[in-house]
Amino acid sequence: MTTNTKNSPSIGLIGLGAMGLGMASSLRRNGYDLNVCDVRFEVAEDFALAGGVAFKTPSELAKVSDIIISVVVNAEQTETILFGEHGAVNELKQQSLFIMCSTVDPNWSALLEKRLNNSGFLYLDAPISGGATKAAAGQITMMTSGHTDAYQKAGNILEAMASNIYKLGDRAGFGSKVKIINQLLAGVHIAVAAEAMALGIREGVDPNALYEVITHSAGNSWMFENRMVHVLQADYTALSAVDIFIKDLGLVLDTARASKFPLPLAATAHQMFMQASAAGYGREDDAAVIKIFPGIKLPDAK
Repeated sequence: MTTNTKNSPSIGLIGLGAMGLGMASSLRRNGYDLNVCDVRFEVAEDFALAGGVAFKTPSELAKVSDIIISVVVNAEQTETILFGEHGAVNELKQQSLFIMCSTVDPNWSALLEKRLNNSGFLYLDAPISGGATKAAAGQITMMTSGHTDAYQKAGNILEAMASNIYKLGDRAGFGSKVKIINQLLAGVHIAVAAEAMALGIREGVDPNALYEVITHSAGNSWMFENRMVHVLQADYTALSAVDIFIKDLGLVLDTARASKFPLPLAATAHQMFMQASAAGYGREDDAAVIKIFPGIKLPDAK
């Protein structure tokens, strides 16, 4: 366990969604004083009941924080919490550290580093993976890149949130590049898992039996094992939504397009998620991509 001391920096975390809430809980469990902020102020207040301080705006949080960890959805939201009407950058102290954990365009992340550095702030490109359960247990993976001074400012804070911390470069962008490659695999695996389950159902195979066999065979993947349970339970409550993979696979394709690099499987998976979203499933769990296949009856909720 990492233990906070009187000399430890004051930490602020913005974004108490499934991942951010777990990360905030891990920091608090490791003894860090924590300031939190979320667009749903009641969520921040509820978290602070067990320790920490809730703030209504990023600027208020920035006044009392030496390090800010951003766990929002995308680059647009990151821009808002930094440079919006109540943005943190208006109140950040010089040499404060901003840790960006979203999945974004690597070039955008590199430019953000320059913008913040030019204003006297430190920046760490640090997208995350692992899911809500691992976030709550402090066992996520962080794909990081940034200048040495940013890592020095972070100290042991990353270890309080993650069990796997990869340092991938001495400037921003490399962490985000590795993250979108991870998302390429994750998105393709979910899409093909749905395709395989849909074919099994079409051919009259018991979906529960199919799941049991595949998860004990060479064709298994983490995504098949994790996401097809949602299909079997007919539970499409969004842990990671269909629309998230439209964004993430879009970033993958944009990055590859810039260097004229072909990604046929990623492009197909992206179209499958687009089709699911167009059919009205965009806010459902990403396993809902299976709903695009015609002529099958999916399991009913038990």
